[in-house]
Amino acid sequence: MPYEHLTCVNDARLVPYARVRDADLAAWPDAPAGLFMAESRAVIAAAIAAGVRPRSFLVSESWADDAAPLARKLLAQHPDCPALCVSDSLFSQVTGYKIVRGPVAAFERPALPDPAQLLASARRIAVLEDVGNYANIGSAFRAAHAFGIDAVLVTPSCHDPLFRRASRTSQGTVLQVPWTRIGTQRQWAAEGVPLLHAAGFKVAALALEDRSLALGDPRLAECERLAMVLGTEGAGLFPSTIAACDYTVKIPMAHGVDSLNVAAASAVAFWELRAR
Repeated sequence: MPYEHLTCVNDARLVPYARVRDADLAAWPDAPAGLFMAESRAVIAAAIAAGVRPRSFLVSESWADDAAPLARKLLAQHPDCPALCVSDSLFSQVTGYKIVRGPVAAFERPALPDPAQLLASARRIAVLEDVGNYANIGSAFRAAHAFGIDAVLVTPSCHDPLFRRASRTSQGTVLQVPWTRIGTQRQWAAEGVPLLHAAGFKVAALALEDRSLALGDPRLAECERLAMVLGTEGAGLFPSTIAACDYTVKIPMAHGVDSLNVAAASAVAFWELRAR
């Protein structure tokens, strides 16, 4: 077995797993860009495939055999990474998880690229504005990966795609679809939309407005480069964002249905407006 077995709850290597908040991991003092926690086999596998540097791998005894192939794959690339195994009771004591469903691993956060770097070769991108539901963020990344979106840009107030629930819901696609932040202010469009235009993108805001085009409008499909902007549920996109965009777009729906959540809307939009 590839593991080192631990019995002491105070072992320093267990500290990142000791009920540490995602925000505190992101500010971890001895990691240049912080740490993130990969909570499922899918997320761990995606991180390994993406070449993300691990800090450690942790599994409970009841999942040790099942997780051994994944641990060996990680150690083949990073032989100095601690692969730790603890009793089920110690695992729960440290992590706070009442139900254990597999291994977890701490990874160093990759440095975020400059937006211009991601835009250079992209044809279809998504912008997530102020999305605060981690499950919706993860689902949007899954849809982006499935339907060929080249990159995802998240605005300054959008929640972090590498936080646990988002990455877990994404099935690791937050580590497969390139992403970064766009803008420096919550009202990001004043600086962000000109950046998209400079890279040759038309920008489409998904919003229910009187002037909205239907999603199937041929003018959208004809765009060589298209950025789709999706907002948070409830408030939707900022008026300043809608005003800055080239198009406002709506998804036609049955009578009496006023909207979809951003997870469902992203899947529909990404499929319909995918590059052909």
